[in-house]
Amino acid sequence: MTRLKLTLVTGLVLLVLAGCSKTGQNSGPAPSPEAPRISSETVVKVSVTPVEIPSGQSNEATIKVNTQSGYHINANPASFDYLKATELDLQDTPEIFVDYIYYPNPQVKKFAFAEQPLRVYEGETQLKVMLNADKAAPKGQRNLQAKLNVQACDDKLCYPPGAIDVVIPVTIK
Repeated sequence: MTRLKLTLVTGLVLLVLAGCSKTGQNSGPAPSPEAPRISSETVVKVSVTPVEIPSGQSNEATIKVNTQSGYHINANPASFDYLKATELDLQDTPEIFVDYIYYPNPQVKKFAFAEQPLRVYEGETQLKVMLNADKAAPKGQRNLQAKLNVQACDDKLCYPPGAIDVVIPVTIK
């Protein structure tokens, strides 16, 4: 009788071990890849069309701001002091100076997280920058460095503000 018990226990142990060591079988839900972290910088993309400016004259540069579907960014000016406005930070250079930056009219929308409607940009938004070239500026191509400050939100909450590097290709003719 003892031999039979020993054989049964050994068989059960082997059966359990064999079940645990099977490869290629899923014993539970597969681990999901880590979801991408949402931030203001990840839901907003920027593209710039190169601009040509005759020496001593001005021309308008267009900065296209594309906000991913399901998100919006705060307009300029922002609806409330605690929200970060979309703002292009572009400094004058000795050769090129900024005359003005045009921010388009916003959409006004109501969101669950705010008591009052907010002024926002969604989808593609075009910022216009009037650039002036100094008369003495040497002809040729150069890149103006800028930062686009944004705060992205979805329909429930706003994410921390972020800054996106922007390069404006300028050719002085």
